[in-house]
Amino acid sequence: MRGGHDGQDKVTAPPTLAAATYDPPMRLLQRAVGPLATNLYVLGDEASREALAIDTATPSVAWLTQALAETGWSLRFVVSSHRHWDHIGDNAAVVAATGATLAAHMADRHGLEAPSGLWAPFEIPPSVPALDLAEGSRIRFGAIDLEVLHTPGHTEGSVCLLARTENLLFSGDTLFRSGWGRVDMPGASPAAMVESLSRLSRLEGSLRVLPGHGQGTTIEAERPWMELVASDRRLLM
Repeated sequence: MRGGHDGQDKVTAPPTLAAATYDPPMRLLQRAVGPLATNLYVLGDEASREALAIDTATPSVAWLTQALAETGWSLRFVVSSHRHWDHIGDNAAVVAATGATLAAHMADRHGLEAPSGLWAPFEIPPSVPALDLAEGSRIRFGAIDLEVLHTPGHTEGSVCLLARTENLLFSGDTLFRSGWGRVDMPGASPAAMVESLSRLSRLEGSLRVLPGHGQGTTIEAERPWMELVASDRRLLM
């Protein structure tokens, strides 16, 4: 049990594409992109034909614009779960191509506007959020309503997005299957990660967790070790 999925850790899984539908009618596309196999999620509201993308890593703009054309969706929002290079590389290109509104937590805004090249294998263009997220913010389009949970620890402004109606939690690099995001990088905090994991451990067990890297899980599956983190007030090593 440990943190991971950033910096020099290499993920060799090939890109994947998956689609799922929900009731009320929402369609979810997922693709793993870039050298660290970042999970790019696209949520589409079938009635309004509007969509939102989470973590437009490099390279995603070509696939994303093609997917939008094929589905007939208009991209309303791009949300960055946090400021690290492997989640924001195509932000500027996607916004330019689609006219979408870029959103990120205000505490991570600086990392999008002046991205760090730490361990990045290519240049990361700056991107400017037009929407500052905070705890309790809501992102609404069509019939889809996402609640912003501020979950610092991996970075100061890491967020999870909770879709209660669809029973989904987009957890970024806060919560993975059997682990959490690294806390040994600039702006990270083990103490803050303990608080964030403790909070997530109290969510509904049936929530499907869709992380920034790797396979999905559920709160119920992760709850035993998260409750240990909460009770011991420390990360498990």
